[in-house]
Order: sequence, then C-alpha cells, then structure tokens
Amino acid sequence: MRKRRILPVTSRKGAPDIKSLGKLRYVVEQTFALLHQFKRLDVRWERRTELHDAFVSLACSLICWRRLKKAGP
Repeated sequence: MRKRRILPVTSRKGAPDIKSLGKLRYVVEQTFALLHQFKRLDVRWERRTELHDAFVSLACSLICWRRLKKAGP
C-alpha cells in the first residue's frame, strides 16, 4: 500500500467521522462477523496458509450465494 501511496486510516469507535470512515468501519466489522459464523475460520486451526485461504474463499462464496438466493429474482 505504501508503494502506491495509500495511507491506512481507520476510525476509532466513538470518534467523529472523518471523510465517512465510520461507514467503512461498519462494513469491515460486518464482514468479519459474517466470516465468524464459520467456526473453522473463527480460530485458525490450519497449519498451512493455503488451506486457510481456501476456506476463507469458500466462506465468502457461500455468503454471496446466500445473499443472492435471499434477494431472489
């Protein structure tokens, strides 16, 4: 990120919004909460990172599929 001159900026809980960072924080927290529904991802048990990455990808796919299914035609 630093090579591309992107500054990592996060807002603290209860702090006033700076350039609407509070909205971004909510999305990130919601994403982590959705991923923690999958017990295997809540605590990382895999020794190999590629297995953990595969489970994260699978979890994201299931979350998207469920949301699309819920939205309907």
